[in-house]
Amino acid sequence: MAREWSAELAGERRVSRHTLDAYARDLGQFLGFLREHHGEPPNLAALRAIKPTDLRSFLASRRAAGTGSRSLLRQLSGLRSFARHLERKGLGEVAAFSSLRSPKAPRRLPKALPAQSARALVDVDSRAGDTRPDWILARDSAVLGLLYGAGLRISEALSIKRQDAPTGETDIVTVAGKGGKVRSVPVIAPVQRAIARYLSLCPWTLPANGPLFIGAKGGALSPRIIQLAVAELRGALGLPETATPHALRHSFATHLLGKGGDLRTIQELLGHASLSTTQIYTAIDSARLLEAYRGAHPRAR
Repeated sequence: MAREWSAELAGERRVSRHTLDAYARDLGQFLGFLREHHGEPPNLAALRAIKPTDLRSFLASRRAAGTGSRSLLRQLSGLRSFARHLERKGLGEVAAFSSLRSPKAPRRLPKALPAQSARALVDVDSRAGDTRPDWILARDSAVLGLLYGAGLRISEALSIKRQDAPTGETDIVTVAGKGGKVRSVPVIAPVQRAIARYLSLCPWTLPANGPLFIGAKGGALSPRIIQLAVAELRGALGLPETATPHALRHSFATHLLGKGGDLRTIQELLGHASLSTTQIYTAIDSARLLEAYRGAHPRAR
């Protein structure tokens, strides 16, 4: 039954592999808890008989093991999904989930970088003294340019095919984001030039249907390589630990909003399914304005 549920999530709902693995792990932990809680392996009858107190005990045990609120929310979401799957298959209703209130997770603001720091991470000249080949330095600059200049996730940037490279007359790139949602994003001229420079220096022949960005040995480029490159550059530039590849995507949204960008447009550029996800950037901009006010206004002291 768990395999059918996982297949349904992957096929019909197009849930990512990372989420599928997490949900499978969560279900395994819950079934293991029920085995210890009731002293026998759980079956369908036991699942249908679950009470809210059982769920609260499970969440309490996970909390005691050091699981945070966000992970608890994910676990509860996955278990509810499994319960709905059982109901759709006519295997019974697990009513306990509908009466259980979800734990609240603290709302964390994305860590955007100042514009100068974001530009420094992207600029290839910041890599002066790096002993790696010029084409690799140009490659890293081009990848990070897409994150900051187009708001892409690192997985989206690395999924671009050579034939879809936004260079020359092509100033739009189409990517598939979370849940397979496809969107087209404009690519500004500096990022186009960074990609063209990388292509001119790359010593490998890139097949049209192969990846645009490749590793040192010609294979597909791993996100981890970019993360490590940013970590080294972060140290050289004296940037905080929050200066990560994904922070460039947050910076893209925050800086657009700070310059008067429309929230709906930013939502489309980022590929957010819900406007509420994008609205978190308004809190960042408000916090920045309040900080400036407190530092400059004579009555704020």
